[in-house]
Amino acid sequence: MLSSSCKYGIRAVTYIASKSKKNEKVGIKQISEDLNLPTPFLAKILQLLAKQKILSSSKGPHGGFSLLRDPRDISLLDIVTTIDGNDFFENCIIHNTTCSCVGDEKLVCPIHDEYSKIRANLMKLFTKKTIYSLVKSASKTEVAI
Repeated sequence: MLSSSCKYGIRAVTYIASKSKKNEKVGIKQISEDLNLPTPFLAKILQLLAKQKILSSSKGPHGGFSLLRDPRDISLLDIVTTIDGNDFFENCIIHNTTCSCVGDEKLVCPIHDEYSKIRANLMKLFTKKTIYSLVKSASKTEVAI
């Protein structure tokens, strides 16, 4: 359901939040190696997140990425909509468009009503769940990011 780019973005931002202290930068090579993600692909994702003011980016020997905002203020929704857009929360699960009504005609997929409830719950979850909560949960369970 989420793109690989989006999953990589969530993992990388969570990793950066867990590693960076007081505006210290985490290098792209370290992130890539520790998370086993392809560096060029990851760099594009992180630059997109920097462009949207979620991350700070600097070049050079002491460059890298750090959070631009408090991890308590970065929701999963922020990352998902930055990377994948709103399609995940708006589009039909069967078609590549939204289910809609045109006049008296209701143009919906066969599972529209059931999926609408799931989508609403996902929106709630992604809005509520923050990078801080992911870092905190990962440190308690010692699960790899």
